[in-house]
Amino acid sequence: MTRILYSLCGRDENRPFSPHCWKVVMALQHKGLEFIERPVPFTEVPNVENGFSKTVPVLRDGDLLIRDSFDIALYLEETYPNRPSLFGGEGGKALSRFVEGYAQMLVHPVLTRLAVKDIHDMLDEKDQAYFRESRESRLGKKLEDFAAMKPDAAASLVAQLEPMRHMLKFQSYLGGESPLFADYILFGALQWLRITTGSLSLPPDHSVAIWFERCLDLFDGKGRAVA
Repeated sequence: MTRILYSLCGRDENRPFSPHCWKVVMALQHKGLEFIERPVPFTEVPNVENGFSKTVPVLRDGDLLIRDSFDIALYLEETYPNRPSLFGGEGGKALSRFVEGYAQMLVHPVLTRLAVKDIHDMLDEKDQAYFRESRESRLGKKLEDFAAMKPDAAASLVAQLEPMRHMLKFQSYLGGESPLFADYILFGALQWLRITTGSLSLPPDHSVAIWFERCLDLFDGKGRAVA
């Protein structure tokens, strides 16, 4: 049985960058499940599996198709209960829901300000036109305007990560002594920033930066395979 993960890329399909897809990459690695990753550009996403989803990630597991990173994680947990748990029980699911909301409402907007122009520059011409029109309409600014805002956005990122910085003073991972899906949610966000901009925009001694390096080393350095 071939397991396929559809993810997102720019001109270079060897550099998938979607934060939500990286959550699933790490979840599959955590479960020890083999899979083939098939990155596609923005304008090809509607053609994945005959239009199954407007967004990626999409996971094909045999005859089943699953969309949405959290739904995929729940599916993996329920379908492969004898593999390492992504949640460690109901408390871990609740933690992951909290981290997902925190990341999407507070962290992702700052990362968008830091990375949006770099993402545009990673795309081919067709995708650049789509990305510019959709993002400038959504954000209300020209993409070029965000370059001048990077110092302020970097300071905002440090502030938004303060709860995680505090938490990681007491434990190695958000999940405790070992990572859970909650870790992969925040990791996916910062991996998005790292791949698109080339920088984490955090001091190297920041506890989140140290945690992130620890996550990059997981699963034989899976996160480091994309530079």
